Amino acid sequence: MKTKSILTFCIALAFSGTAFAAGADDKAVRDADAAWSKAAGAKDLDKTVSFYADDAIVLPPNEAAVTSKDGIRNLWKGFIDSVTDITWKATRVEMAKSGDMACLTGTYEMTMKDGTKDHGKYCEVWEKKGGTWKCGTDIWNSDLPAAPASSPAPGTAEKK
Repeated sequence: MKTKSILTFCIALAFSGTAFAAGADDKAVRDADAAWSKAAGAKDLDKTVSFYADDAIVLPPNEAAVTSKDGIRNLWKGFIDSVTDITWKATRVEMAKSGDMACLTGTYEMTMKDGTKDHGKYCEVWEKKGGTWKCGTDIWNSDLPAAPASSPAPGTAEKK
């Protein structure tokens, strides 16, 4: 009976250690994402870009995918220059069983320099590399309806 109790205790301890590790990773990813939002809100370009993995891909709305660190820097430079305020907050973190990948979703709000306000959602895939969490895939899009396509002015229709 004593052996069975010890075995049960060891199994419970092993599973609780996994739960604690997963909880720590969940918190680490949430904390990294919050620090990233703070850096972007402060318009700190270097810090903002530092949260991306070297092989990251960014999928901005209505634009081509950005697949290089220089491209990501240029994207964020233009973005930071065009906003007066940006914040985002994670609402859900799903950890991979392997413990080295996480999918994070949340919501964002921003105000452009022209006063236009936007809000939407995002999804990020984070990877644990060398003990540090980095964003490997980043995509976001607005909750606002798309602007209607402009029609050609009367009398200027294309000839076929």
